[in-house]
Amino acid sequence: MARRPGKPHLTLRTQAGQGGAALAGQHQSAGYDLATADWNPVAGSADADLLPDLDTLTARSRDLARNNGLMGGAMQTMRDNIVGSVLKLSAIPDYRLLGWTREQAREWANNTEAHFRSWAATSECDAGRTLNLLGLTLQALGGAMLDGDALALPLWLPRSGSAWNTRLLLVDANRLSTPTSMMHRDDIRAGIEQDYYGAPVAYHMLERHPADALAGFGLGSAHTQRWARIPAFTAWGRRRVIHLHDKERTGQSRGKPIVSAVMREFHMAGKYANNELQASLANSLVAAFLESDLSPDAAAALFGDSPEGVREQWNTSVRQARSIRKLQGGAVIPLPVGARLSSFNPGRPNPAFEAFMLASLRHIAAGMNLPYELLLKDFSKSNYSSARAALLEAWRYFNGRRRWLSDYWLQAVYELWLEEAVNAGLVEAPDFYRNRYAYCRARFIFGGKGWVDPVKEVQAVVLRMAAGLSTLEKECAEQGEDFEEILDQQAIEKAMKEVRGLSTAAPDATRRSGLTRRDTEAAGDDTASAGPDDEADDGPSSDAASAAAYHDTLAMLGQEAVTS
Repeated sequence: MARRPGKPHLTLRTQAGQGGAALAGQHQSAGYDLATADWNPVAGSADADLLPDLDTLTARSRDLARNNGLMGGAMQTMRDNIVGSVLKLSAIPDYRLLGWTREQAREWANNTEAHFRSWAATSECDAGRTLNLLGLTLQALGGAMLDGDALALPLWLPRSGSAWNTRLLLVDANRLSTPTSMMHRDDIRAGIEQDYYGAPVAYHMLERHPADALAGFGLGSAHTQRWARIPAFTAWGRRRVIHLHDKERTGQSRGKPIVSAVMREFHMAGKYANNELQASLANSLVAAFLESDLSPDAAAALFGDSPEGVREQWNTSVRQARSIRKLQGGAVIPLPVGARLSSFNPGRPNPAFEAFMLASLRHIAAGMNLPYELLLKDFSKSNYSSARAALLEAWRYFNGRRRWLSDYWLQAVYELWLEEAVNAGLVEAPDFYRNRYAYCRARFIFGGKGWVDPVKEVQAVVLRMAAGLSTLEKECAEQGEDFEEILDQQAIEKAMKEVRGLSTAAPDATRRSGLTRRDTEAAGDDTASAGPDDEADDGPSSDAASAAAYHDTLAMLGQEAVTS
């Protein structure tokens, strides 16, 4: 068969000629020009890249939290927003798998939640008897952020006067390490013994913290060199170690501090701020200079040939000048012979200091997944729209961290407690071990998000619920509340009002206050512009859809709207 002449043949020759260039790579970022000549990182495994540096990263992260106010504030901001001041269980057993009705599931959940509160709301859940579950959760979250890992040992500790035996013992991440005699074993990574698939088999923990010098167990002592091997699970599947950490790469055995990516910049920014502060302080101590144009020979000629006379006269002048502690109005300042008083212009604080620091802190905030405004707690330059956008971006991160904390910490804790409650006969759960997932299904309620503009955001809640896009349970949970507790309390208050002959009708806050739609929008958004409809709206809101939605929502809550 004859070869077809023309373009196809030329194309094949061109590709063959470029084969060598193709093998060299086509990504400019992989090249070695002047900008990247010294950039040659090693492509190691997850553990090879992290574990050799983990101790240093942990120590530096803790030092920043101790000595850098901004870092300490960032950690507290995350605790406040990820967990907050509320921690409640909302049990939601899978009634379909269990063959229950919804009413049966709700009754079981209410009973389980009541028993769980009797354990979690007291210090009986803590092996050290100092914290409740909220306190332990905040401590675990802080450890996972600062150290990369948080560890807890679920212990079975019967105690006199306590109805529960399950207790949690938090363990410092530094105690999780590979025994010296087992350094050669590839299946132990930074204290975690793993099987072929990477699942934890056991955890090797030092009996004491390796640097607990205050207790008399310093570095290298015999007490800090004894390890205990703790199996990950019992023979029947009960968890013996809870290891809270964030895996960013496949095969990663340990977590890393949250500030790792910007730790260097954080430290340098702190040093720069301290140096500027010290320079400003030093310069503030200098009010003026004494200057003299006389040469040493000319100054000596004023007092004759005796060196002692020169020295004595100069010392007397200096003593007189030093005796003037403060510059006051009408003061006569004696100056040394041949000297003059010159003012001092320190040039501090540096006029470019704020702009430079803000640029650095924006980079640091991005590395910590926080908006700049929230890192510095400074909303002075933000309007409602920009502040809300920043908080929405922050809450994407916080909600993800809440789910992570619920799945890998609180869910494990709940399963451990529920197993004891079932075996003690306090919670009925037939075939518990067979249907563990169906019984242990739950969600956890954390601290509320709060509101930037309560009027506008409550109106949005009413509209979402009226349109069927949300539920009372969800909206209450976002504010750290249990909707059943609210409904129960509303029923109690309604009954108390009826006994006292008070009105039980729900007031229409917008109409009672006389606020127009334009008023409520302008109060919450200083960037909003009034349209033609807003200019003509001088009385109560006539938006029929909003009014209907409001009344429908009140009807859903079993309340009656005021129509006057």
